[in-house]
Amino acid sequence: MLKSLSTLTKRPLLSASLQSKRLLHITPTLLQSTPTKNKSTEHISERDQYMATTYSRPNIVFAKGLGAYLWDLEGNQYIDFSAGIAVTALGHSHPEVAKLMFEQANTLVHSSNLYHNLYTGELSKQLVLKTKEFGGMHDAARVFLANSGTEANEAALKFARKYGKSISDDKTEFITFETSFHGRSMGALSVTPNPKYQAPFAPLIPGVKVAKPNDINSVRDLISEKTCGVIIEPIQGEGGIRPMKQDFLIQLKQLTQENNALLIYDEIQCGLGRSGALWAHAKLPKEAHPDILTMAKALGNGFPIGATMITENVEKQLKVGDHGTTYGGNPLGARIGLYVLDQIANPKFLQTVNQKSELFKVKLNELKEKFPEQIKEVRGDGLLLGMELNQDPSPVVVKARELGLLVITAGGNVIRFAPALNIEDNVIIDGLELLEKAFAECFPANVEAEEAAPAEKK
Repeated sequence: MLKSLSTLTKRPLLSASLQSKRLLHITPTLLQSTPTKNKSTEHISERDQYMATTYSRPNIVFAKGLGAYLWDLEGNQYIDFSAGIAVTALGHSHPEVAKLMFEQANTLVHSSNLYHNLYTGELSKQLVLKTKEFGGMHDAARVFLANSGTEANEAALKFARKYGKSISDDKTEFITFETSFHGRSMGALSVTPNPKYQAPFAPLIPGVKVAKPNDINSVRDLISEKTCGVIIEPIQGEGGIRPMKQDFLIQLKQLTQENNALLIYDEIQCGLGRSGALWAHAKLPKEAHPDILTMAKALGNGFPIGATMITENVEKQLKVGDHGTTYGGNPLGARIGLYVLDQIANPKFLQTVNQKSELFKVKLNELKEKFPEQIKEVRGDGLLLGMELNQDPSPVVVKARELGLLVITAGGNVIRFAPALNIEDNVIIDGLELLEKAFAECFPANVEAEEAAPAEKK
């Protein structure tokens, strides 16, 4: 039976070890079809008219989370394979994160960047040191702390512009890539070449050219002495879970160096352990490392924080007042970031991410064999995986949610899997069983054909 929400919310926080043990004993509950009137529907209907029309959401109100599980107002339980779009990397309601939030909220939340505090500088230091220790950005030197991934990318674009203009006043152009996503503010949106996102807000920032991912010749045709920066995701997330090839990224860095431009890696979604390494680019030789690295999402495990890491070469061009933020680097966010970084930047932790990735891949490819007409490909690294379908995946996503599994989509008919990095193996298996059931209910002809096949052989 489903446990009541009131019982769940009154329980004290558990230690990480106890939480893990408790989660092992939670089994997924299959949901009934959502009734026409329930607590969630009533809650939404009373408030939706006051919210700006920027999202389309199902009639579900989540009220509680723990590890890889969420519960709605009715007490229905869901396995979460999305982690808030790759954000809650250590799981929902992580007890140590909650403890840190409580302690820091009772000590100092905000003092502004006009003064130093105990954690902003320390997080910057540890990001640089851990990045080098775990094979990333070998010449990382400084960090700017912000509140989100979009802000981290805005800082990266501004820093690249400042660098370019220190060489020439017309060295202001950027190169981005098809099917990429870098954010929704005007600068980040300008390097996100999706007509759906860009058209309503045109004209955007000029001087942006669009190349093809994994096609170095397309970059070679566009780059020039006017290029100040090239921005790319080592693994495209929103665009459909598309990893960039190693040789392509090595050649890309070489091209930027030849044209005295900066290479920006957006690891907001694919970074911080998501790929099975601390940074997706850490698997590359230093010849392919970036000049600027952006991060966010997992760094706060749900608390808003972002960061832009730069080399000393970029730092030399910056002066006091070139950029700023009111909330960025506040003591609360920075302290949480320190804890999350410490947990993820651990060889054993990253090893388990890769082990869980293999479990996902094996099971997803087994599903592909059962539904070969619907499933085209399984791809990705670590726990940023995509299953490309030959048709719109929305019916499967909806059916999975009705059964108690939360998955989200990405570009190109892709179902995206980005669960908590510490999700338990049995929860993975339970979730994938629900996904298989969703496929079976959406495509019953495949199931009937598979069941009939052995009889025909006899």
